[in-house]
Amino acid sequence: MSAPGDDSIIRTDHLSRRFGSLVAVRDVSLDVKRGEIFGILGPNGAGKSTTIRMLCGILDPTGGSGTVVGHDIVREAERIKERIGYMTQRFSLYEDLTVLENLVFYAGIYGVSLRRRRQRVDEVLEQTGLTGRRKQLAGTLSGGWKQRVALACATIHEPPLLFLDEPTAGVDPVSRREFWERIHEISARGTTAVLTTHYMDEAERCHRLAFIFGGSLLDVGTPDEVVQRRGLRVAELEIDRATEGAAALRGCAEVEEVAHYGHLVRLATRGGVDPVAFARSILEPRGLAVTGARETRATVEDAFVAMVRADG
Repeated sequence: MSAPGDDSIIRTDHLSRRFGSLVAVRDVSLDVKRGEIFGILGPNGAGKSTTIRMLCGILDPTGGSGTVVGHDIVREAERIKERIGYMTQRFSLYEDLTVLENLVFYAGIYGVSLRRRRQRVDEVLEQTGLTGRRKQLAGTLSGGWKQRVALACATIHEPPLLFLDEPTAGVDPVSRREFWERIHEISARGTTAVLTTHYMDEAERCHRLAFIFGGSLLDVGTPDEVVQRRGLRVAELEIDRATEGAAALRGCAEVEEVAHYGHLVRLATRGGVDPVAFARSILEPRGLAVTGARETRATVEDAFVAMVRADG
């Protein structure tokens, strides 16, 4: 159990999981604070979903320990399941039931009292914009609307902690943005949200992040902290004979990454090296003019790629 007054809602110590000879998660230590939107990021197969399933009490760890909402993840898994919401990347609700029937069903499963149930269902319908679709069969909804129903069902019992496993996979960009607005609204009402994603742009919307690659934890911090620790600087360049210029830059030790973005070349440099001045110093002696340049911010994706390369 967590100590009284402890503001950690999740705490793990060297959490690991093996499947035979495969180590899916190794020595992951996390400390998630109450009220955070906490992102667990990494590519497919990195160990994100395995980590979430251990935290939810669905999968026993093979090493390490942890507590979630004050309960031990091994000895008190059933108590954890009562106090969390869980939304998977696949729509796992009942498609032959209406939106309303799904909500009523999950309210019963999660133990919402009969006295509170009707009021709570109406609240969730209103909060998620589903009131006008309450009588529609869930199976006839588009992906974005199904996502709303899944989130509504996962929060019907007002859990203090919500797990979201790849919640925006396969959802269009507009629905993804609307989904994130709802996550921030839920967080503002006091629910902690822990989510996995391989969409690096979504990381910018989290309060703090954990980066997992190959089952190992590479870094934890706010988006700005994670980016700053990499020491990257980035510029967008207009270069005569851009393909030739990009090839010349790639071979330099100071360069982290060179990529084409339409007509621009995006250059990321290591160790605080000025990317614009550096590009000119390499390209102009080769007769390749930099006709336009502007420095821009390094992103979480830049930081993650740099971490993975360094780890490799």
